[in-house]
Amino acid sequence: MAAFSFPYHEPRQGFWGGKTVTLNFCEEDYVMSYYCAEVCNTITNVLFLWLGARGIRDCIRYRHPPIFLVAFIGYIIVGCGSTLFHATLKYPMQLVDELAMIYTTCFMTHATFAYGRSARFSFALGIGLLGLAYYITARYYQTKDPQFHQDAYALLTATVVISNMVIMERVLRPALKAREDKRPASSPLPSSRALISQMWMLVATGLSVFLGGFLIWNLDNAYCDTIRRWRHQMQLPWAVVLEGHAWWHLMTGIGAYYYIVWRIWIHRCLDGDEDKFRLDWPSVFRLPQIRAIEDLPSGDDKKHQ
Repeated sequence: MAAFSFPYHEPRQGFWGGKTVTLNFCEEDYVMSYYCAEVCNTITNVLFLWLGARGIRDCIRYRHPPIFLVAFIGYIIVGCGSTLFHATLKYPMQLVDELAMIYTTCFMTHATFAYGRSARFSFALGIGLLGLAYYITARYYQTKDPQFHQDAYALLTATVVISNMVIMERVLRPALKAREDKRPASSPLPSSRALISQMWMLVATGLSVFLGGFLIWNLDNAYCDTIRRWRHQMQLPWAVVLEGHAWWHLMTGIGAYYYIVWRIWIHRCLDGDEDKFRLDWPSVFRLPQIRAIEDLPSGDDKKHQ
């Protein structure tokens, strides 16, 4: 392996000058490139751009509710902000990354709690979330406390995920069962039990990947000195597998994508559209999509029953 490896450059001042961020990660600065501060943490954000574009394409093609199109745009902005944050280590780029996470989660909060409610309630909820986003932005800008941002994001995300779990069981399951009971026994549609089981598998997979990335990032922080020593021993390019924050990007990107697709599928089934759309997710090794039945490959519709 030594014949195919080369050492890191010593940490140095790079193209973008001194760092102004309030967070710096275990990837050493400018050791792979003079022009990019944290190469691995920068490149891994490409996943957000790809999955975000995929989500936008599906929202347009299948006319999913506009709030999900906005959510995927926010998802892409998170990826762009994170790219610039890690490439430059400049504080304005850090704000783009971190505040976009808050705003995108606020969109998902609105999608969750405004469904089936009056226009007046939806408007009031939107104003409330706008006020919350403004408060978090102002407080974070004033304090520059990363822990405050992390706590706010975690609380918002947990609220939306847990609320959707409750909706899935207490609202959606009875609705699906009621519609199933009215269909003839020969109906080709999946049973309510099969639909809900698939949803639980989807959210469990997404959460596992997301939390797995969070665990790796925390280990990367806790044992940074040791991990850096291992990287220098392994040398490039092999040592990139030990970049924990880069793994956090990949795994949270996938987890967040699952989370948006999960809510789209809940929304479609609440609308009674399980006869028009399917969750196309043949295995945990494939990314899920909500697709119109007529767009599924021949025979795949039966596999989803």
